[in-house]
Amino acid sequence: QVRMVESGGRLAQAGDSLRLSCAASGRTFSGGGVGWFRQTPGKEREFVAAFTWNTGNTYYADSVKGRFAISGDNGKNAVHLQMNSLKPEDTAVYYCAVRPPMSGSIYHSSTYFYWGQGTQVTVSS
Repeated sequence: QVRMVESGGRLAQAGDSLRLSCAASGRTFSGGGVGWFRQTPGKEREFVAAFTWNTGNTYYADSVKGRFAISGDNGKNAVHLQMNSLKPEDTAVYYCAVRPPMSGSIYHSSTYFYWGQGTQVTVSS
C-alpha cells in the first residue's frame, strides 16, 4: 500500500520559484518512478516531469524544460519538484504519482498506479 502526499503549493507571482514535495509511505515499486502531473478545470491531466529511482533519469514536458527540476531523496522517501521562473500558465493542481518499471510510457498518466491528493499552485501575472 502506497500513499503519496503533496505539499508546497501556494499563491506566487510570475517569475517566482516554488518547491513542491511529495512524501511517499509504504512500499514503492523497485526500479519504478515518480511523476508530477498538473490539471486545471476543463483540461486533461498533463505530464510535467518524472524521475526514475534506479537510474536517476529525469523527464520533462517541453513546457517546463529549463525551468522545472525533479529530484528524488531516498533518505526521506520523497520526491521534489523545483519550479523556477513561474508563469501564469503554470497555475494548476499538481499531483505526484508512482509507477512500476517497464509499464509503458512514463509520460502517460495511465501508467501510474498511486496518486496523491494534489496541491494547488496559483501564479499571478
